[in-house]
Amino acid sequence: MGSTPMTQTRSTEETTVDLDAVRTRYRLERDKRLRPDGLGQYVFTNSGEFESFSRDPWSDAPATRETVHDDVDVTIVGTGFGGLVAGAYLRKAGLEKIRFADPAGDVGGTWYWNRYPGIACDVESLIYLPLLEEVDVLPTRKYASGEEIRQHAIALAKKFELYRDALFHTAVDSAEWNDETERWTVKTDRGDEFVSRYVILSAGLLLGPKLPIVPGIENYKGHMFHTSRWDQEYTGSDGSGGAPKLADKRVAVVGTGATGVQLVPAIAPDVKELFVVQRTPSAIDTRDDEPLDAEFWKAQPAGWQGQRRDNFIQIVHGTGAAENLVGDKWTDIAPARGMRQLAANGFSGDPALTIELADYEKMEELRARVAEIVEDSDTAAKLQPWYRHMCKRPAFSDKYLQSFNRENVTLVDSDGQGIERFTEDGIVVLGVEYKVDVVIFATGYEQNSNPATRANVNIVGREGTTLSEYWSDGLRTVHGWVSRGFPNLFHIGFTQNAHSVNFSHILEEQGKHISSAVAQAEKLGGVLVEPTEDAEDAWVQEIVERRVDASEFSAECTPGYYNAEGKPRKVSQHFGGGPIEFHEILARWRESDRYSEVLRPSNRS
Repeated sequence: MGSTPMTQTRSTEETTVDLDAVRTRYRLERDKRLRPDGLGQYVFTNSGEFESFSRDPWSDAPATRETVHDDVDVTIVGTGFGGLVAGAYLRKAGLEKIRFADPAGDVGGTWYWNRYPGIACDVESLIYLPLLEEVDVLPTRKYASGEEIRQHAIALAKKFELYRDALFHTAVDSAEWNDETERWTVKTDRGDEFVSRYVILSAGLLLGPKLPIVPGIENYKGHMFHTSRWDQEYTGSDGSGGAPKLADKRVAVVGTGATGVQLVPAIAPDVKELFVVQRTPSAIDTRDDEPLDAEFWKAQPAGWQGQRRDNFIQIVHGTGAAENLVGDKWTDIAPARGMRQLAANGFSGDPALTIELADYEKMEELRARVAEIVEDSDTAAKLQPWYRHMCKRPAFSDKYLQSFNRENVTLVDSDGQGIERFTEDGIVVLGVEYKVDVVIFATGYEQNSNPATRANVNIVGREGTTLSEYWSDGLRTVHGWVSRGFPNLFHIGFTQNAHSVNFSHILEEQGKHISSAVAQAEKLGGVLVEPTEDAEDAWVQEIVERRVDASEFSAECTPGYYNAEGKPRKVSQHFGGGPIEFHEILARWRESDRYSEVLRPSNRS
């Protein structure tokens, strides 16, 4: 990473940056937080003594129903935006019986579960909400609230008639391919057993809530819950924000990531006393939210959302564009800023150094913003982030830092250690007890990094081979969505494809791509969607050759979910060329009519 102070010139002003000193400070902060147990410091709430943290607060207990034994065109596991978009495109492709299965009580995925006060998307609603032009409902704000996003999911399901054959409060346990019938046999935890021509796995990356393992938590006599299972009755929240029933309560919010940054200013005016427990401060830029003008919507030409989305990824993941249509702070993250500087200089010089200097510049701006807003200098110092900009997901708020100027809000900084222990009356941090009536965990979610088991479905393909077995030596797909030996089985998510901060854009591209192959199979008849060995080998080789090794960067980062709590994976399975090139590859593949690479004759034709 270099060993001498570097000089960087900005127009007429010369700034000297001692990168060694900056790196040393970053490592010291990282080392405080490194733990040998890594992800083992958390407990997941899907079973055991903390299972109550995963209960569904948004719907009644599952209604008694007859078990289902029928034949459907497609089964989609998961009703988040990935599954809904796939369902919408498949409906447009002519599939009639589309069955969704989800343990939740309604559609929406993460937006079904997360309904805490202040929740909103941190990506502009005009590019985040899928199929916005077709649903034809204008978001009210630049950053839509969680409830508005959930309603958009419901609108999608209604418009494309996706409720018709859905099974809610239902988890798929297994899907097994039958070579004789050329159908998948699907079984659920409700005793259902039915057959399906196609199966789509869209379970998402972030699963159930996770909690830090803290000694004495079982002795605490106060109230506890996780933000993803917000306790509406206890807090008095009505979906519009706030928590009026906490007016006489001493409240601890544990976690200062994206959730905590939204939650704290939403409930701070309502609570008697609020303790914000911090392990690592977030890097918080301005949000600049505003109402959306209906006239803007009316003036847009057909295809405007796609153009706006493409412009966003060109700026965030590329070298810029002539015009910044979105104009938010995502388009000024450090890597994007560095890439623009490289492009402006004709890509001369050291790219890594240019980006690192742009990173330092960006983080200095964010640290200065904390000092400018937070009145108490000691609190301000503890809220300043000391790590590279993309080590943690950036946050955006015009209210969070200001909350620490309130008399009833106290920052409980743990100097990277987290909560030491629970007592009957509260929590202990760095030897100091804080007596609280309720502890709200904003501590994130379980991440299953194994794509073969992420959906918690036992997938059995040809000749009894499980997906876990087939992928045991590494992923094998074409474009991340289909694998040899597993006919008519599709993946939506993170398998050998591209990634973007606007992940709904990625999901929509995947749904479009899958549906185009299914439509071609339906048109031809007598075929299965299953790649040739050559096509699969070629894509695996493409992934290997284009792989970006970010493990060194990640290892230097402060621990968090981006780097598996300081133990980053050595091998990336993402397409290294980024989302712009990936989407171009998919489009050219479809335009070149290369469907023969993933279509094979049915044994029954």
